[in-house]
Amino acid sequence: MRHVVLGSVAFFGLIAGSAGAADLPAPAAPAYRPPPPVVAYFNWTGCYVGGSVGGLWTNREWDDAGISPGDPFTGQAFGSHSANDWIGGVQAGCDYQFGGGFVIGIQGDYDWTNANGSSVNNLVPAFTNQTQIRSLASVTGRVGYAWDRFLGYVKAGGAWENADYNGLSSATGLVVSTTNATFSGWTVGIGGEYAFTKWLSGFVEYDYYDFGTQSTTLVTTAGAFPIPVNIKATDNVFKAGLNFRWSPGPY
Repeated sequence: MRHVVLGSVAFFGLIAGSAGAADLPAPAAPAYRPPPPVVAYFNWTGCYVGGSVGGLWTNREWDDAGISPGDPFTGQAFGSHSANDWIGGVQAGCDYQFGGGFVIGIQGDYDWTNANGSSVNNLVPAFTNQTQIRSLASVTGRVGYAWDRFLGYVKAGGAWENADYNGLSSATGLVVSTTNATFSGWTVGIGGEYAFTKWLSGFVEYDYYDFGTQSTTLVTTAGAFPIPVNIKATDNVFKAGLNFRWSPGPY
């Protein structure tokens, strides 16, 4: 009899437990969480055109190139001077980004200036040597690394400079001999560029130019004998500018 009672209690307890479990709410389905958004990094691949302004600091050393093979003053220094002024111009180029943040490119620059400097001739004080720089140009390759919208880079390549070289009367300041010459050389630089939007970026840059020592001949205004000179030329340029960019793909 005792076993029958215990079995009945267990049976009815099992039924009651099953009924209570049936009354519980069903477990909630897991909440849907969308994947994190994809971060869109700026892509520097593309081409650009733009303009810039800045300053030019240059140094000129004049030497006597020798009027004749027996000229005793050949190689003697006429003197040196600096020529400083504003500079402004245009640039265009193309970049290619690869391997994450690495960027390579090519760029052409053309700048105008009116840098003017002079010094009294050491050998003939009655004359003053004058340099007037007219334009500066370069074609360079550049290599850099991009951190999203900021690009740091270095550049190097060929350079050309056009200038007037004059001999002035120290007494009157009038031109007594003159020539216009274009020197070729090389340039290296370093800069940083930031993309404000997909199509507009701004940059600051320092460039060094070296044209070595090159020869030119001043022609006197009175038609007398020519004056051959050797001129050593180096330039320093700091500039800032904007580039208008277009790219074949998204950011």
